[in-house]
Amino acid sequence: MVQIHLKKAGSFTCLFFWCLSALATPPETAAKDNLWKFDPELQKVHTLILNLQTDQALTILTTNTKSNEFHRMYLQSLGETIEVLISEDQRKFEIIDERFKQRIKKLEDLPKRPEALFLLAELHLQRGFNFLNLGKEMEAVFAIRKANQLSQTCLKEFPDFIPVLKTHGVIQVMIGSVPDKYHFFMSLLGMRGSVTTGQQHLLKLRESTSSLSMEASVLYFTIKGLINQQHGEASKGLTDMLTDQPNNRLLLFLAINMMVKNTQSEDALRLIQQLDQNNHGIPMYYLEYLRGEILLQKQEYKSSILAFQKFISTYKSQNFKKDSYFKISLAYFLQNDLVEARRFFEKAKVTGRDVAEPDKYAARQLEEGFFPNAKLLKARFATDGGYFSQAYSLLKSVEPTDLRNGKEIAEYIYRQARLAHKTNDIQSAKLYYREAIKLTGQNPWYFGANSALNMGYIARDQKDYPEARRYFEMVLSFKKHEYKNSLDGKARSALEELPAKKSS
Repeated sequence: MVQIHLKKAGSFTCLFFWCLSALATPPETAAKDNLWKFDPELQKVHTLILNLQTDQALTILTTNTKSNEFHRMYLQSLGETIEVLISEDQRKFEIIDERFKQRIKKLEDLPKRPEALFLLAELHLQRGFNFLNLGKEMEAVFAIRKANQLSQTCLKEFPDFIPVLKTHGVIQVMIGSVPDKYHFFMSLLGMRGSVTTGQQHLLKLRESTSSLSMEASVLYFTIKGLINQQHGEASKGLTDMLTDQPNNRLLLFLAINMMVKNTQSEDALRLIQQLDQNNHGIPMYYLEYLRGEILLQKQEYKSSILAFQKFISTYKSQNFKKDSYFKISLAYFLQNDLVEARRFFEKAKVTGRDVAEPDKYAARQLEEGFFPNAKLLKARFATDGGYFSQAYSLLKSVEPTDLRNGKEIAEYIYRQARLAHKTNDIQSAKLYYREAIKLTGQNPWYFGANSALNMGYIARDQKDYPEARRYFEMVLSFKKHEYKNSLDGKARSALEELPAKKSS
């Protein structure tokens, strides 16, 4: 269902889409200032929260009685929610959810005004993300639906109240990137979205003088990376923001994730090491998962295993656990330790859940019951990490007899395509992508769908919009592969952004 698409990256995606929301404004200017400005003390609270120092921020809020009550209420919910999103602690959520209910009830009893509508929408969105993050899918959908209704009302009745562009923009992107097969369900709930509209809202807020402009900038670049697959632009945008705030833990965290997606693993590892020295605030256990991935790409298998094991032992959620055990198994496999490889392979089968897409992919591989092709696996890791010369050597060493079946033949061609694309050999990439699509056929392998998606991106960049449209629509035709929800969402978003077809 729709919740699976929204949940595809666990707490990470939720954090991306929401945790940057924060607001505060002096009481005397709230009604007059449609941009909203921070008062000095709440500015400090806001800064602490964005640095993931929620304990300190919430302590200040307990003694603050002079600032605007709306904004104190919001920041309290913000700090609490970020803690739940990162920890995925069910018990902590149950405690703070009672506070959410009390705050929502209090706001609902107030006269309709833009500040109250906006805050209500934000609180319902926060609550929705909390539900989503902890597996309460239907509760999440209805909370987000309520947030959507409230933000629409605020936007319609108070069009000059610019902060609502953030709330409504995020919701528009979320709904607009839902795969086609869920559209009927969404329409029944009265929810329609547009990634383009959402981005336009965030861009307008980003270019304003609002205190929310920074948050809008981060959300804008995050969506560029997560939805539009413009990882280079997203990584650069977040890195540029770090120039002014080099020690902001949230910015560092987001930049690391975008760098990993943009094959900048060495740069990401450097920032992870920077965060190792800046550990004041909420523990960021997910970084160990990313460290494990990068070290696996670098063929530093023993260190990779240690990082994954540390992640497993400290991270409370079941998300990414299956994938972590699977990757420990692969690390042993690539060291030719088949006994330990098989032991962790079997452990991965019965550990964690398969909601996040890395876990889904791991589950699919585990079902097959055998290890991947070692050379192709190493080439994949090296390409993903940006270690291109290593990847080239590995692929060059592959002999026809190394490929055991049709899937491995298709993957070999696909790996050639990805390496050529990453190294800007576009003509070769196009040849390999076309062949990968052909070899995939109707098999439930993601190679064909992602090849079509990247062919669409190439055509779009070359301004061949009919060709781009053809390939983006082709993505939707591939069935039952591990990345169906996310690839379909990216294709739909790309289709929406293409220039309209010319009428004949």
